[in-house]
Parts: sequence; C-alpha cells; structure tokens
Amino acid sequence: MKIKLKSKRGIRIQTRIIVSGLLIIIQLAALYVFAANISSISTNLYKIATAISVITVIFMLNRRGNPSYKIMWILFILLLPIFGISVYLLWGTGTVFPFMKKRLKLCESHYVPLLKNDKEIYNKLNYHDFLHSRQAAYLEHESGYPLYTNSNVEYLSPGEKFLPRFLEELEKAQKYIYLEFFIVAEGVMWEQIYKILVEKASQGVEVKLLFDDFGSIKRQHKDFISRLQNNNIEVAIFNKITPSPSLFVNNRNHKKIVVIDGKVAVTGGLNLADEYINEFERFGYWMDCAAIIKGDAVKSFLAMFCSTWEFTTGKRIDMISHIAENTIENHSFVLPYCDDPLNDSNPAEGIYMQILNSAQKYVYITTPYLIIDSAMITTLCQASKSGIDVKIITPHIPDKWYVHPVTQYNYLELLEAGVKIYEYTPGFIHSKLFVSDDTVATIGTVNMDYRSFMLHFECGVWMSCPETAIEIKDHFNKMLEESEEIVLERWRKRGVFKRFKQAILHIFAPFM
Repeated sequence: MKIKLKSKRGIRIQTRIIVSGLLIIIQLAALYVFAANISSISTNLYKIATAISVITVIFMLNRRGNPSYKIMWILFILLLPIFGISVYLLWGTGTVFPFMKKRLKLCESHYVPLLKNDKEIYNKLNYHDFLHSRQAAYLEHESGYPLYTNSNVEYLSPGEKFLPRFLEELEKAQKYIYLEFFIVAEGVMWEQIYKILVEKASQGVEVKLLFDDFGSIKRQHKDFISRLQNNNIEVAIFNKITPSPSLFVNNRNHKKIVVIDGKVAVTGGLNLADEYINEFERFGYWMDCAAIIKGDAVKSFLAMFCSTWEFTTGKRIDMISHIAENTIENHSFVLPYCDDPLNDSNPAEGIYMQILNSAQKYVYITTPYLIIDSAMITTLCQASKSGIDVKIITPHIPDKWYVHPVTQYNYLELLEAGVKIYEYTPGFIHSKLFVSDDTVATIGTVNMDYRSFMLHFECGVWMSCPETAIEIKDHFNKMLEESEEIVLERWRKRGVFKRFKQAILHIFAPFM
C-alpha cells in the first residue's frame, strides 16, 4: 500500500528547543575543551581527574546492571577520560536524584494501594492456565499492579482501524477523559480528537492531557497549549526541556494511556500523530497497533495516569471517585503494568523473557528496534534451540538511519540459533507485540532496546486470553506475507561496508 505524501504541515520548531539545544552543545563543548586541556592547566588536577575516572570504572564493574551498557561507557571513558567521566556522571549512571524517586513513590502510594489484589484470581489462573500463571505472578511482583479477570482486550491494527473506534469511545464519555502520550502532534488525527475533547469539556466532562515535552515539542504550533486551556482542557507537560544538561533529560514519558470514565482504557504503540494513521507517508507504510481494555483492568491504567499526573503537576486526583464498576463476565485474565527508571526492577524486559521461557510451541514478536543485550539474545537463542518457533518482524524502512544497523547487527547470532527474522517490506513497523501458544500476549509501548528497558517510562497490558491471542497471531501471519525473510546464508554474504557500519554503531547501542 502506498500513501502519497501530503503537503507540508507547517509545524514550526519552537524557539525553546533551538535555544536549549544550542546552550547544551555550548556547555558540552566547553566541558570538552576543558577536559582536553586539563593537563596543561594543572598537573595535579589532571591526576585527580584521572583517579576519579579509574575509581568510576571500578565502581561500574562491580555495580549491578547490564554488562553491555557498562562496556560502552568504559570504552567511552577510556577514549576520552575526563570528558567521558563527566558525561557519564551526568547521563550514564542510569540513576536520577533520590528525591525524584521518593516523589514518584509517594505519588504511587496515593493510588496503587487502592487496587484490590485478589488472590482468588491467581488461583483461577493457576487452574485455567497453570503454564503461564507464573508470568502474571512475576509482573505483579515487579510492577506492583494486580491481575484481573472479568475484563477484555480488543486488538486493533493498523492505526486507520484504531482511530474510528477510539473516536467512538471518546464520544461516549460522560464524566472524564484522561490522555497521556509521548507525542501529541497537530494534524488530521489530532483535529478529530480535539473537536471531541472541546465538545466534551463544554458539556462538563473533565479532560486532562499529559504529554512528553521532547516527543511533542516539534509537532505543535505556538498557541497549542493556550487553545486547549481556553477550552477548559487541563494540560501538563512531562519533563520540560531546559537549556542545561540534566540527570533526568534521558528519562522520557513513552507511555500511551487513555482512560474514559473508568470504563475504557487504551494503550499500545500509537501516538496522536498523522503518520500513525498513514495520513501521510513517513518511512513507507506505518504499521502499528493498540488495545482497548474494558472491565476491572481499567482501574490500573487509571492509577498509572493519576500517579504520573501528580508527579508532573503536584496535583492529586481523587481516584476513588473516578473508579467505575464495569465488570465484564468472561474467563480472560488481564494484567496492566508499567515500568520506569525510578524503580529498582525491570518488569518490561522481564515479561518478554518470561514469555520466551514459558513457551511450548511458538513466540511471535514485532518490534521497531532489536537493540538487545546478551541476556535477551541468550533467551531468544535458547528458546529457538529448544524447539520453540521464534519469529521476529522488524522494519524494512527504518525511522533512524543509525539505529537500524544496530538492529541488524543482532541478526547473525539469532539466525544461527534458528530464530526466524523478517523485515516488513511496506515500511516501518512500530507495533510492540509478543504472542505465544494461542494463549498469552502483551501489547504496549515497550521497544526491545536499552531506552525502553532502562531509561523511559513505559506501560503495557499482559493477557491470558486465547481469543485475542489468536487474533494477534493471525494478524502477525498476514504481516509475514508482506515481509522479507532474512536468510542466514545470504546474510553471511552481506557487504563488508554494511558489516563495518553495523559493528561500529553497535558499540553505541546503549545510547539508542
């Protein structure tokens, strides 16, 4: 399918991002000049800085964490000792100020404890699906969100199929609409959503919109926020871009959450931008997906939104008054989860590994990026070598020229282990899906890369629901028909330049 490029949308790059970017570059350049000339400025100062670098490397080696991430930073520090250690202390530690962790935990403590953790539901899951019940137990332990029954998940893909359903659910709102996205971009998609939000706000419906500053700043006109506020829509901007380097600058809010009246929740890979519905062509045809959740599981997405809203604005939401009893009688098991860099666990990557380790027949995966560490590579290879049919679809047309070669770098080891890899030839696949054994699946915002696993705020929904899992599997197989298989023997014969580019860029994988 070929989508013609529309005329330029006229979205200006705001002055703030230009000024902030230039000031950060100037500050880093000054730091580099100082680091490069420190030995001529003061021998003792150079010795002290070198000693700090050595101590930092020793600390990194003994610290818990991803070995691949450590190696990249150690190499950077060895190549540029003083400058490298300065940048690492600023951005590479993977940590943020303790007070921010404390603040997020405080916000979560206002909402997550209101979610009922019913052990009887786990007993039912053990009875109906004992093989996969440990996945839910793992997620509940790591993310803190409970397992639900009496909920369902509607799978929608691509974006053109999702949008009419989404608008339909927005139209039904009577009490509130909460939206949280990485990208909110002006255009055809947004205008349809905005029209409904304004109408609902005029009817007394409470409307809150939260978006990430970095993800959205280039995609909005200057009066975007004021127009929303003038129409009684509350707006919050997550992690505003500032003119100085920050420990928190890498920690973006990559979540996509919508909660409507406590009865409906939405998550998935889709942002509110025209390329997600193929209104204009960007990297070929854009394949993405979303999930509409109804029933008891909506409560967890409400808690997630409330926590981030309070973390961003300092304003507390009375969650109890926003909870709706909307039980749906069925035998599905649904567990929404989130992951963030302020906790000490990694449920997003962990549930992917759990699905691979529990599989009996197959695991099918779609991901825009395959920038994974040795632990994930080992898990994928072990699953394939044990007889599991592991198939992965990645994009054929990348969105970033420097990222796709790193994805391709991992092909060889996976192919040699029997993992089947395909590239989606119509364009860019942005869906983040795992589906296994016609029973379990997870849909969400979590890419298979370092940023999603370590740095970003992410979310998703895990389910033990054969009906939805089979639907996802069927759609996966349709995408395979439009994908090119990467054949091991041909891949081994790829050009020297391609190999070299992949090998060099792979060194910087943890930055991507």
